[in-house]
Amino acid sequence: MSNERIYKPWSGWGMLVLNILAFPALMVSFVYVVTRLDSQQMAPITGVPMLIGILLLLGCNGLVSAGFIILQPNLAAVLVLFGRYIGTVKDNGFWWVNPFASKRRVSLRAHNLNSEKLKVNDKAGNPIEIAAVIVWRVRDTFASCFDVENYVDYVTTQSESALRHLASAYPYDSWEEGPDQVESLRGNIDEVSLALEKELQVRLGKAGVEVMEARLSHLAYASEIAGAMLQRQQASAIIAARQKIVEGAVGMVQMALEKLSRDNIVELDAERRAAMVSNLLVVLCGEKEAHPVINAGSLY
Repeated sequence: MSNERIYKPWSGWGMLVLNILAFPALMVSFVYVVTRLDSQQMAPITGVPMLIGILLLLGCNGLVSAGFIILQPNLAAVLVLFGRYIGTVKDNGFWWVNPFASKRRVSLRAHNLNSEKLKVNDKAGNPIEIAAVIVWRVRDTFASCFDVENYVDYVTTQSESALRHLASAYPYDSWEEGPDQVESLRGNIDEVSLALEKELQVRLGKAGVEVMEARLSHLAYASEIAGAMLQRQQASAIIAARQKIVEGAVGMVQMALEKLSRDNIVELDAERRAAMVSNLLVVLCGEKEAHPVINAGSLY
């Protein structure tokens, strides 16, 4: 539960006018009393207390000036009076508050945290490099100022910890296809970013910070295994491509045999059909261009 309280300050313009009007009036009174005392037109027993009172009022007039604050949009002032939290001013403008209260300014604007590249192990134990961009802002000024020592350092440290935990909870990539495929850092960017945002909100909520967005900005294998993993990815790509080629070639052979049989173009026994299937698959699945031998004699 938030302990933040909104403080409604006095208008600074009204206090400024009173302060400006009071200063010349007090100065004129001071000169008047001094002149009367100098000319012995006023008894010291009366004039000296009046001078002391005027000087005290001049000091109070100067003290009033310490209570003026100017707040820009999305900027707050946390007020503490003799160690007691009295409230937070969030309205922008020119205000006057208790001059004895300390005023700590807190920015309510959105901040960007571009984390450094971290070298961690994923769920499979592979060393990877990972980084994230986090957009955050202060939501509760009381928690940001009094529940943590330094909320900016707290955000940086907890963001790094959450990113390390996220990297260890997912594999870098999923090598399975179909229903057996698991969520991975590379294959499920949106889901991983959402999980990172939720974990950050739980951690940073204690400091009164709201996480607006969190996304991975860098993801790669560590340099010592990058070459081996690249070969593995290339092998997987080649296997997937070969599977597509074989599926397409088998379909084309089946279509050719059905067309020949349906149109009675040529009758083939089982042996010749097998030879034709073999030749077509070699032509369709081969990496290099085929050079067929043309039979200029009989059919067989």
